[in-house]
Amino acid sequence: MAASNSLGYIIVDGVEGQIRGASLVVDFRGIPLDFRYTDPIRPSRLERVLYGSALDTYLREDLVLQSLLGAVEVKPQLWLCNDLDLLVPLRETGKVRAAFLASSSHAPLEAVGNIESAAEPNAVLLQADAVSAPLRVAFPPNTKPDEAQQAAEFLVEAAKMMELLEPFGRIQKAFLSLNED
Repeated sequence: MAASNSLGYIIVDGVEGQIRGASLVVDFRGIPLDFRYTDPIRPSRLERVLYGSALDTYLREDLVLQSLLGAVEVKPQLWLCNDLDLLVPLRETGKVRAAFLASSSHAPLEAVGNIESAAEPNAVLLQADAVSAPLRVAFPPNTKPDEAQQAAEFLVEAAKMMELLEPFGRIQKAFLSLNED
């Protein structure tokens, strides 16, 4: 089921020799619509040997990311990640627009909705609200300019009602609470 005016946040995290992930779909008020997580995966010594340098990619993309995106029942209009390495697989697997989202230390731009080129390829600085520093937003390669513009406008609209980076923190806190159980 697709939800209008919804954002999907996804984190794939490797800690202490294991990898885990979570996705959180929220509406423009930040209200959760869907939450999924994976149990930590700890590869065996044999798997490390057999997969070699491809192990991390396999775990992150083929196991965790595909599992999360396949389990989500409420499909967002835009997936957001905080890891540039996930951006292309997120776009391909999620089958909707995807963007990398992070804070910046840049001075605020002149007006809400203003976009300025960033140093990284396929990235911009977006002034999403009137008081914060602009956000770093990166798009997968080959994203059409009008598609990037629509995603930026979608983020500005969402920022009227919620703090765009905050759901990433909620996912991290959820990881901590899962460890306590």
